[in-house]
Amino acid sequence: MINSLDNCLSDASVRVKILSEALPYIQEFSGRTIVVKYGGAAMKDGTLKDQVIRDIVFMASVGIRPIVVHGGGPEINVWLTKLNIEPQFKNGLRVTDGPTMDIVEMVLVGRLNKEIVELINRAGGSAVGLCGKDANLITARASDQEEMGFVGDVALMNPRIIDTLSAAGHIPVVSSVAADETGQSYNINADTVAGELAAAMGAEKLILLTDTPGVMVDPKLPDSLIPRLSINEARTLIDDGTVNGGMIPKLTCCIRSIAQGVKAAHIIDGRVHHSLLLEIFTDAGIGTMVTS
Repeated sequence: MINSLDNCLSDASVRVKILSEALPYIQEFSGRTIVVKYGGAAMKDGTLKDQVIRDIVFMASVGIRPIVVHGGGPEINVWLTKLNIEPQFKNGLRVTDGPTMDIVEMVLVGRLNKEIVELINRAGGSAVGLCGKDANLITARASDQEEMGFVGDVALMNPRIIDTLSAAGHIPVVSSVAADETGQSYNINADTVAGELAAAMGAEKLILLTDTPGVMVDPKLPDSLIPRLSINEARTLIDDGTVNGGMIPKLTCCIRSIAQGVKAAHIIDGRVHHSLLLEIFTDAGIGTMVTS
């Protein structure tokens, strides 16, 4: 009985210590906007999905204004296969012809977006689902790579609807589908949308949930995580080849958002339980933070 009581007191002491460590961050970030790009394993694994949703609702509950931007590549592949359309990629980007664009819009806007909204609402939050077409949030333009089809870039960001919803206590959930001035739909990289939205909102933080620990000197060495980078250091890592592959566009997204006024950008491992809370509310954090 005594050992059991001691264990309970020890657990309670740890919880109190965690709350005490979090308090300064809660006070500092209350009323500030944090844009979370949600993707990777955290969207596929049920346990991780539940914890990310709870983290987002927690953020809103302590006065932070979270905005969620999501992709959905694996789900898109599943539906393309069901409809006998072969997924095609070039240089890591999805080749998006007309039929593929229809499926992308159906999955991202009509299925995944509403699923995330429902999960947040069931967890006690108040979420509103949007895509780039809603209230002219995003005006798209064709990318420079014509062979990619309807893969687009952000031409203009009009975050008025996001600001209105966030100020009213809602959690905007944004899918990365937008249209150009003629009404043509485009599939835009979700990291890009998250970075541009964070910049347009003057966000405190941009957080990219990934399937890696962060920026690493050598991905094969677990202890080679770089916990903090300046913009110049980040650019150097890209230029000298230390960072390569899929990490280049993510780090470039962070650099671009900070250059446009975002206070800090974070690349964190969404496979870690409660990774958002660990990165935002603890002294050590868990990923890589890029600052100006």
